[in-house]
Amino acid sequence: MKTIAFLVLITAGSSYAQMPASHQSKSDEEKIASALQAGPKFVTQNATVLDYPTSPSGEFRVLRAGTNGWTCLPGLPKAAHDEPGCFDQVFLQFLKDSIGGRTPNVQSVGISYMYGGFWVPNKSHTMGSASEFHVGPHIMIIGLDQKMLQTLNPDGSNGEPYVNHLAGNHTELFLVIPIREWDDAQAISTVGAAMR
Repeated sequence: MKTIAFLVLITAGSSYAQMPASHQSKSDEEKIASALQAGPKFVTQNATVLDYPTSPSGEFRVLRAGTNGWTCLPGLPKAAHDEPGCFDQVFLQFLKDSIGGRTPNVQSVGISYMYGGFWVPNKSHTMGSASEFHVGPHIMIIGLDQKMLQTLNPDGSNGEPYVNHLAGNHTELFLVIPIREWDDAQAISTVGAAMR
C-alpha cells in the first residue's frame, strides 16, 4: 500500500473527502471482480471480499464470505487508480486499525498481495520520465524489525524492493517486494490468471 494497501490502499483516512465520483459508482460485482484480481488463486479462490467503510470509523462490509483466512479488497473507491489487495489476518488488522485512526499493534509478520501493482511518485526516473511509476505485481510484508527496515530503499520508482508506510501520520514501515516489472502484456496475463 505504498501499499492497500495497497495498501494502498491506505490513504483512506485522508482521502475520503477527495474521491472522484466515477470510482464511487461500482457495483458489488465490480468490486468483487476488482478484489479477486489482487492475488494468486490459492488466496482468492476462498477469500473473504470486503468493501471499504463509508467513513474512516465505519465498518467494512462483507461482499463475499470466505473460508481460508485471507481477505481481498477492491481498490480504494476514491483513488486515482484501481489498486486492489489481498491480506492475511495480521495485515488486514493493520489496515483496519490504520484506516480507523487507531495505532496498529503489529505483533507478528503479516503478508499482502497486490498483483495489480501500485502507482508511486516517479522520484528516481530510472524507469522512465512520467510523473508516476507503476510498481508491478508485488508482495508486502508488515511486522519486520523497524530499525532494519529504516536502512532499506524508500523509493519504489526504481523497480527494486523498497519500504513504505501508510499515508498520514503513520510511521510503521512495511517491505514491498515486486515480483516482476509491469507492462500491459503482463497485466493482461496476471488479471486472466487471477480470474481463473
